[in-house]
Amino acid sequence: MEGTPRNDETHRADAAGDDGDLARARAGDEDAFARLVGPHRRELRLHCYRMLGSTADAADAEQETLVRAWHGLGRFDGRHLRAWLYRIATNRCLTLAERRARRELPVALDGAEAEVAWLEPLPSSWTQVTPEERALDRETVRLAFVAALQHLPASQRAVLLLRDVLAFRAAEVAGILDVSVAAVNSALQRARAAVAGGLPRSPADEDVRALADRYARAWEAGDVDRIVALLADDVRYSMPPLPQWYGGLRDVTAFLRSGPIRESWRFLPTTANGQLAFGTYLYDAGLEVFRPGGLDVLTVEGGRVTEVVAFLEADLTAFGLPASLQVPGAGPQTVADSDA
Repeated sequence: MEGTPRNDETHRADAAGDDGDLARARAGDEDAFARLVGPHRRELRLHCYRMLGSTADAADAEQETLVRAWHGLGRFDGRHLRAWLYRIATNRCLTLAERRARRELPVALDGAEAEVAWLEPLPSSWTQVTPEERALDRETVRLAFVAALQHLPASQRAVLLLRDVLAFRAAEVAGILDVSVAAVNSALQRARAAVAGGLPRSPADEDVRALADRYARAWEAGDVDRIVALLADDVRYSMPPLPQWYGGLRDVTAFLRSGPIRESWRFLPTTANGQLAFGTYLYDAGLEVFRPGGLDVLTVEGGRVTEVVAFLEADLTAFGLPASLQVPGAGPQTVADSDA
């Protein structure tokens, strides 16, 4: 895995920013503090998500980082604000990683786990800024990459992210983690070997759009053959929090025929972890409404779906989707508020 290139502005942005704002923040001006840390918040939040595999934990870690930074301004030397914030955030994530079970997807389990903490999907609202940042974010939050990170020791995870995703220099990472440069280089080498596939590349947008339309139409038509035609031979299908998963075209096809395809579905496209996703809605005859069935996150390679992770308990409104769908001809009481 090679380091992710960033331009020199990344390192110029590591300075403390406006000295006036720093002085005002130290004097208790919360608005000045917000201006200082504002340019770094999105990136910090994503770093915490990559470290922890949970949007809830990441949001908590980001908030704790800002609280600690606010209270620690008197000890900040006024230089390298970005590195200082990452020192606080990374150490907080390391502490949380030691206390909590790592986040998993069903395909990584051996069947012996009694209780599992599941990897959580990431809404696109966490990543959308400039096109350049969005392209990089999309590759570094893909499910397979974040899931692989969770299997690294937390210290190696931190080094890999700080060096290869955030483009800190080895000496800077050593300062953030309070270790030697030699220790950083050694941890990076081991982490890169463990995550041998490197940063996954996203398929072309036009290919994804064409596949998305066919995939949704096939599900809504209840046509297994049309769905299967879009799947790779080695496709994997999982549904956290259910631990079982299916691998290979034959087993996935049998699973689809055994139950899901017998229901009536509506699929609405969205994005999660920089990947094609669908909010799925299952028809409830008693309520005459399509209620949430989960968030399906698809991995697409070579024009075929290679993996589907259906997060059955995902909050679809967090992904810009309605909480339920009205059945044509039904009363307005079946429509829930939408954030879309």
